[in-house]
Amino acid sequence: MRAVVMLYGVMSYLLFFAVFLYLIAFVGGFYVPIHLSITTEGGGTLALVINIMLLLLWGVQHSVMARDWYKKAIETVIPHHLERSTYVLVSTITLAVVMVLWQPMSGEIWRIEEGALQVVVWGLFALGWTITLISTFLTDHFDLFGLRHSWLHFVEKTYTDVRFTERWIYSWIRHPMMLGLLISFWLVPVMTVGHLVFSIGMSLYIFIGIHFEEQALVKAVGESYSHYQKRTSKIIPKIY
Repeated sequence: MRAVVMLYGVMSYLLFFAVFLYLIAFVGGFYVPIHLSITTEGGGTLALVINIMLLLLWGVQHSVMARDWYKKAIETVIPHHLERSTYVLVSTITLAVVMVLWQPMSGEIWRIEEGALQVVVWGLFALGWTITLISTFLTDHFDLFGLRHSWLHFVEKTYTDVRFTERWIYSWIRHPMMLGLLISFWLVPVMTVGHLVFSIGMSLYIFIGIHFEEQALVKAVGESYSHYQKRTSKIIPKIY
């Protein structure tokens, strides 16, 4: 049974990573059949409503399953060593649904075609994803995506919470992962109306999510996190 739990954790992680790579292409507008740079003449009110509903689906699922009250409610069905991998799996499937069912919309907000400026924007786009990925390793990448839970169960060791630390980027800002995502969602050479809707929706979710995450961290970590909040900015060093 422990091997099955380990396999479940690994498969959830691998599926997440595949969908994460697809997300990069989906946002950047390359190599996938449906992406945010596609426009259509018929993408009007119905497309907007569908896309907003998809974003709400993502936001509600991602937020509800992360709350402590939800985890306590399901712990008799999904034990702790499976909870994180299940969260990752369901979040991954939900994100895949958002991308597959996304409706192209008409219109462009901007299009950068000048060579040097386009290179700069693509560089910032790549930097955003890099910041996001690096930030996961500065906390505990494998705990964040459920592999540590599965591994500790596999080797019959008791799970312990990851100790709060202020490593590198985290000594300047509290949410570098979110900063990286915001950079990548917004800094693209082609901003279509559909991409704008996606970026606004995801940005709103990020800021709302940060609010609730910080409340949870203050509760979990205690006074040391409250002091950390006073010393650092949320997303932009010295600004916000």
